[in-house]
Amino acid sequence: MNVHLSADDVRTPRAQAGPNPQHLLATLLGEYLDSSDADLPSAAVVAMLGEFGISESSARAALSRLTKRGLIAVRGSGRPPVYHLTPQAIARHRSRMDHFLGFGARPPRWTGDWVTVSFSIPQSGQALRHAVRKALGALGFVRLYDSVWIRPGSESGGVSRVLHDILDDVGDGRWSVMHTRFDEEAGPHGPAAAYDLAGLASAYEDFIAQYADLRTAVRDGEIDATRALVARTSVMDSWRKFPDVDPDLPEHLLPTPWPRQAARDLLLEIHSALGSLAEARLVQVATPHWSDAASWITHFQASEDFVSVPARRDC
Repeated sequence: MNVHLSADDVRTPRAQAGPNPQHLLATLLGEYLDSSDADLPSAAVVAMLGEFGISESSARAALSRLTKRGLIAVRGSGRPPVYHLTPQAIARHRSRMDHFLGFGARPPRWTGDWVTVSFSIPQSGQALRHAVRKALGALGFVRLYDSVWIRPGSESGGVSRVLHDILDDVGDGRWSVMHTRFDEEAGPHGPAAAYDLAGLASAYEDFIAQYADLRTAVRDGEIDATRALVARTSVMDSWRKFPDVDPDLPEHLLPTPWPRQAARDLLLEIHSALGSLAEARLVQVATPHWSDAASWITHFQASEDFVSVPARRDC
């Protein structure tokens, strides 16, 4: 049975703490493949993940899970199975790479607008309250007060539809979506207080500390192809959580100094410098199991417009 998914329907795995073969494989596929025509043998995937210390059983489990999520699909019915990225996943990858590499490049265009959601649920509706909070969090809202949630900007997105779906049949359940401005945006009573900006700053600083030695080694030319693949993929795997958790608030609402730019500069320096070496290593690892790996494997890099572009080799 063929299942047709739009790009928005392709579900990428959620970030987790600690080793996550599924998340790592999604990063690898997004970073180094750019065609749904490529036949990807399962043994090649096992070898790729083996570079990161992932066991064969865990690698095959990651393949199975990404297939269920619609990120990859099995081509034909041969054994061992051959996989390929779906066209929808390619579109999703490109969008996500643009998101990752472009995030923080420019300050947000700020109008002072916020989308505010207020809701009231009967005391007995604890499960419903949890469902609403989970849905709002997934849409980028944070809790300002117990039943008042906010998101910067004027785009309300699908929040009204989500609240309709959850609360329309609930007796005494009420909700409103509003576009608001705050008289005092900064300070302990303003909207920025809803965010754990200190925790986010600490996460950026930890990222910088984690990869500072790697940047020094890159500058000194000490990273060979073997190390480049793991290093470059790991730094992107660590960075990719920030665009999803950083609300990208305007500068006047952020504590100073704000470490995001320093973290982004570090990412781009390592990512750019190690791209060709990492690609070469991935080709070397995959080729024994995938004879035309060199024809399909590429790497993404940030362009001057902060949009990701696949590197092209001279033929």
